[in-house]
Amino acid sequence: MPFQKIDAEKLATAIIRQIEDLILQGILRPGDRLPSERELSERLGVSRPSLREAVAELQTSGLLATKAGSGIYVAEVLGSAFSPALIRLFARSDQAVFDYLSFRRDVEGMAAERAARLASDVDLKVIDALFRKMEAAHSKRNPTDEADLDARFHLAIIEASHNVIMLHMLRAMFELLSDGVFYDRSVLFKNPAIRGELLEQHRAINQAIQARDPIAARAAVAAHMNFVELEMTHNRKAMRHQATAQMRLQQIGH
Repeated sequence: MPFQKIDAEKLATAIIRQIEDLILQGILRPGDRLPSERELSERLGVSRPSLREAVAELQTSGLLATKAGSGIYVAEVLGSAFSPALIRLFARSDQAVFDYLSFRRDVEGMAAERAARLASDVDLKVIDALFRKMEAAHSKRNPTDEADLDARFHLAIIEASHNVIMLHMLRAMFELLSDGVFYDRSVLFKNPAIRGELLEQHRAINQAIQARDPIAARAAVAAHMNFVELEMTHNRKAMRHQATAQMRLQQIGH
């Protein structure tokens, strides 16, 4: 008979599975520092030798990394989605910017639709709390904070869609956006008229998700991304006109 004795799972293996799942679900993020060995062993209710064995295996697999004198961290794995050479190409390409916006419109629309259907009550509270922070930043006229909260709001929706592939793929994309590879988000928030419109678009997205209306949630994301695309088109056209006018001014100087 094809039956074999079942061995009890090693403690180290159970620890590995728990940490891997926290990383997979996006609860532990790249750059997050793990608690000290003593604290983590107490939280997990395991011995230090078992914890050390698990951490060593996770380091070997590339999910955890050690920083000398600082501790154990979740490895910075997001950037590996694209090679440095390809990232440089993205940064120099107008096509990459608008393809990125198109990609976000499609995928985030799907994420918002899923979030409206699948989000837990806690997920909805997180999304709403981030929107309230956006309102507060808007009233303080702080474009940098608004731009940061914009990314966090969209990522919270993606997290609430409960699709781990979508989560990690879009986190990688947002990492590039925060580094200014595609465009400078804060530029949009520096224009008072645009800031007001963006806030209302985020309000519409939040309201649709809170109402658990998948169709309205997807439509609100599409409207938002269409607006961003239009503003980026205007921005790039204005930059080209500015460059042309600057050359004319230089010519007059000669």
